Amino acid sequence: MELLQVLFRTAFFYFFVLLCYRLMGKREIGQLGVIDLMVSILIAELIAISIENIKDSMLLTIMPIALLVILEITLAYISIKSRKVRTFFDGKPSLIIVNGKINYNEMVKQRYSMDNLLLSLRQKEIKSIEDVEYAFLEPNGKLSIFKYNFLRFPSSYPMPLILDGSLQKKALKVLNKNEMWLKNALNKKGLTIEDIFYCFYKKNKLYIIKRTDLK
Repeated sequence: MELLQVLFRTAFFYFFVLLCYRLMGKREIGQLGVIDLMVSILIAELIAISIENIKDSMLLTIMPIALLVILEITLAYISIKSRKVRTFFDGKPSLIIVNGKINYNEMVKQRYSMDNLLLSLRQKEIKSIEDVEYAFLEPNGKLSIFKYNFLRFPSSYPMPLILDGSLQKKALKVLNKNEMWLKNALNKKGLTIEDIFYCFYKKNKLYIIKRTDLK
């Protein structure tokens, strides 16, 4: 009898958790952030406890999991609306390599070792750090790599200058530009930083998506 109960609970929670993850969205399946990882661990622990304690009501597991799902969906919605909330929970990408040179200060700040860096480069079949123009340590821990082109001409900086109305000061610094330069360029177009949803700099030209363009 106990074996049947364990089997039933295992099958039930299999489909229940599958439904929960479908409700939370595809991002949770393909990419685990800090919050996503916490939710996954808590759900796994709750289910393990429920399967082991077959005398306890299944509602003692279902209700906490349902609460976690609601919290996850709510935080995800708020994060979409607020970049500050999104940055607080998910963090920002860190620039590890700039123009073939290692950004040691950022590596120390992120506690990212040379062994980690070299391993990530080898996995992308890159032999030398000097072959990399830009490398970003993403919030999910993966390293995004942009190699030099064949002729080693400087390419566009792969990060936005403005994102969701927020100025990206580190991006300006890498491009040897300042906030006043950007504001003057926007003023010529009759725009302010707050008007911009996305702004990208390429070949001495600003590419802009305004907030009004999204409506």
